[in-house]
Amino acid sequence: MAILKTISGIRGTIGGKEDEGLSPIDVVKYTASFGQLMITPSNKKIVVGRDGRMSGAMVHQLVTATLQSIGATIIDLGLSTTPTVEMAVKIEGAAGGIILTASHNPREWNALKLLNSNGEFINAEIGQEVLANADNKSTVFAEVTELGTVVTNNTYMQKHIDAILAHPLVNVKAIAAKNFSVVVDAINSTGATFVPALLNALGVYNITVINDSVTGNFAHNPEPLPENLKELCSTVVDTKSHIGIAVDPDVDRLCFVNEDGSLFGEEYTLVAVADYILQHKKGNTVSNLSSTRALRDVTEKHGGTYYASAVGEVNVVSKMKEMHAVIGGEGNGGIIVPELHYGRDALIGIALFLSHLATFGKSMSQLRSTYPQYVISKNKIELDASIDLQKIFTSLKEKYKAQPINDIDGLKIEFGNDWVHLRPSNTEPIIRIYSESSNDTTAENIARKIMIDIHEASKA
Repeated sequence: MAILKTISGIRGTIGGKEDEGLSPIDVVKYTASFGQLMITPSNKKIVVGRDGRMSGAMVHQLVTATLQSIGATIIDLGLSTTPTVEMAVKIEGAAGGIILTASHNPREWNALKLLNSNGEFINAEIGQEVLANADNKSTVFAEVTELGTVVTNNTYMQKHIDAILAHPLVNVKAIAAKNFSVVVDAINSTGATFVPALLNALGVYNITVINDSVTGNFAHNPEPLPENLKELCSTVVDTKSHIGIAVDPDVDRLCFVNEDGSLFGEEYTLVAVADYILQHKKGNTVSNLSSTRALRDVTEKHGGTYYASAVGEVNVVSKMKEMHAVIGGEGNGGIIVPELHYGRDALIGIALFLSHLATFGKSMSQLRSTYPQYVISKNKIELDASIDLQKIFTSLKEKYKAQPINDIDGLKIEFGNDWVHLRPSNTEPIIRIYSESSNDTTAENIARKIMIDIHEASKA
């Protein structure tokens, strides 16, 4: 069993003892701490929604009852998506929100993702308060006459879709004219409902949905990685479809499959959407340090400036606001479109990508061939408790001082168009090492060289 307490939420496996997994006691104490911190006498609204995972209904009952116990007014969206809940918080003028989802984690996991009044993930300061107040057991529960209420609201899927259709760059006419045939891997969660509804609204009716039962008993590992998308790839080919779409259980990550069954590339979801937006709206872009250089190339081609942020959605959003970016996100298939809301949103990503493909006028694979080809190699090194990580980073910065270096989040070193990013994990005693080049051999060689450097620096 495992439980991870971070500034943005509480994630854990269902079952086990208190503080060893995401037990009912943990759900209650962190929900109560967050709710009491966010609500005020003039605003007691908290929006709650969940994905389709197996433990969702049980955790949902615990969360809503706990929020009632502190006097909150719960706007209950029921089965929903992360971006839909984020939008609902802002539309409702709520004090905050809780999304019950462990995102791409396997079925035994669940989590409380915590949102501020802007419908964005809470910052480090609020997160620390939530954790501290829960541990100090400082929650004061409401008396019987002050208990909160639950208001069920099932209108937000349509409100989300309506907002997407209203985006000036979503070209419904062009999409409908193409008569696209689409295969969707809904991974047994709420994408099975939300994605087809969006596609229908865009004029796409030839839809095949695989893993469409919303049971949370995921047909495969839910992270949209190549090894988990074999069924989607083969179904695209078998049905002679134009495109395959994969989302994660809470529908904030997105990747595509080409008409020939090959992968468009998770890193290139953001690249393609940014390319489309920048064709129509000049401006800057943001992604995190571990994302592909291709976004920078596309941004500069359109006359904009690319900026890198620390890893984590809250950091990407902060940098986007600072640099007035017109599009941003993460290389894991996360698209953030500021006009809609500051959160990763697979649904607006689908609409903008299909608009791009429709106006491009050729196949998916031909669109993919228009972008720079980069390959990312992902590695890690286990850390001994005695290793001085700061000493290692100082040594590497000295060794590669002639190269461009970014140390806002670990250490990123650039070698022309190639790069390597070293970042200590927040949850494991490891250093993650991501390296990118135009071919996989070079990317792997860069990673191996840095791993040797780390080993030598640790012995010095």
